[in-house]
Amino acid sequence: MKRYGFTILFAVILAGLGAYLYIVEFPAERRQVLTETQEKKIVSFEMGEITGLSIRSDQAEVVLTPGENRIWKITAPLQTDADSREVDSLLRALMLGKVSRVVEENASALAPFGLEHPSAVLTISAGSRHETLSLGDAGPISSTLYAMRASDRKVLLTDLTPKAFLNKTLMTFRDKQVLRFDQTKAERLRLTYPKTEFVLYQMAENDKKKWKIRAPLEADADQIAVRTLLFKLEDLKALGFIDPGPEHAALTKKLAKPDAKITVHVNGADRTVKLFQPDPVSGEAYAVTATGAPIYRINPTVIKDLTKEAFALRDKRLLGMDLPDLAMLSVKTRGEQYVLVNQNNEWVLEDQPAEKLKQEAVDLFVSRVINLPAELRVTRREGPLAPYGLTHPAAEITATAKDGKRRSRMALGTSVGGLVYATGQGLPGIYQARADLLTQIPVKSELLAKAGQATSPVP
Repeated sequence: MKRYGFTILFAVILAGLGAYLYIVEFPAERRQVLTETQEKKIVSFEMGEITGLSIRSDQAEVVLTPGENRIWKITAPLQTDADSREVDSLLRALMLGKVSRVVEENASALAPFGLEHPSAVLTISAGSRHETLSLGDAGPISSTLYAMRASDRKVLLTDLTPKAFLNKTLMTFRDKQVLRFDQTKAERLRLTYPKTEFVLYQMAENDKKKWKIRAPLEADADQIAVRTLLFKLEDLKALGFIDPGPEHAALTKKLAKPDAKITVHVNGADRTVKLFQPDPVSGEAYAVTATGAPIYRINPTVIKDLTKEAFALRDKRLLGMDLPDLAMLSVKTRGEQYVLVNQNNEWVLEDQPAEKLKQEAVDLFVSRVINLPAELRVTRREGPLAPYGLTHPAAEITATAKDGKRRSRMALGTSVGGLVYATGQGLPGIYQARADLLTQIPVKSELLAKAGQATSPVP
């Protein structure tokens, strides 16, 4: 028993030491770390506690208040929506900012730090608690700022960057988005121009939603072109504001006929913006969303970006048939002719149905044919074909739909400068398309799988 006594005693001592460390030392160390961390913070508030913010500079004082879902509002010097991302970005930088060192405990001379006449004064509110922070000059390195809290009057060297906090104006914090909507939820689009109007609907087709042109003609829309237009419309930003007043009233009289009027139907409601460029020489352009709302100064190139003609909005794929509808594809060149048939999601040759084909090669070729777009329009309507090599085309491709009735044809003629003249069922007229397809049309032997080679059927 005695030989175990020392071991038991040692274990008791270790247990006691562990208990001391756990009960006394570790909590004290944690409190010390917490205290040091709190001392290094510039302000003691947390992001979610902030209930108000004001930024005062030589130019003006901007007062901001969070609304529902913490969407920020400007309450002075005028009442309007704020750019919540801009406000949150400034607050986040402030909450994460640290005190590098205390320069002066009770500074009597503030001028050497730029704090006698601060570049900006921030007042942060968290319920009944408030803190005012004066920002002065840049510190020894450009990514630091001298600051002073009103609560303790200490001159601090901080890691706040001048770019994030100085030279902030009312314009900085105003919401500059002209038309607020979610472009992914748009259901209808109306584009009204001085000489024409287009109406587009989002419609379900083959378990997918696709944009269709309903007026002035009925046709498939170019999905990428419509989404790009909606993205640019959602991203339209004001360069400046003309708020209601004498200047607003005078300018409203000049903005009689818009260069474009665009209405987006989203979640059962219309969002409308009118675009004006009354004097193209001056370079001034404006956007108006509602009577009594500010007139937005905008970049004049936006009007060009949002003004579209029929060719730009139409589906520019020449063949005019989607892959899910395709049953047969007839390929005719000046050297060869064959027909591909889709049997149970696997391609076979019409005259050699027992031969295995390289399914991946066929899929790639069919995809290129289906998706070949027109790049340039040559004529609006189909006229004489001989000048374009389309009387006896270099390649002719005919698609038959699964109903056995609908057929679409595409012809490729003379190549010039990387483009080939083309006609297609999908678009009336003569166009130029990329000439790559002419060199990508496989001969029949290139489609046949070698003996023993596995094929990859379409899933």
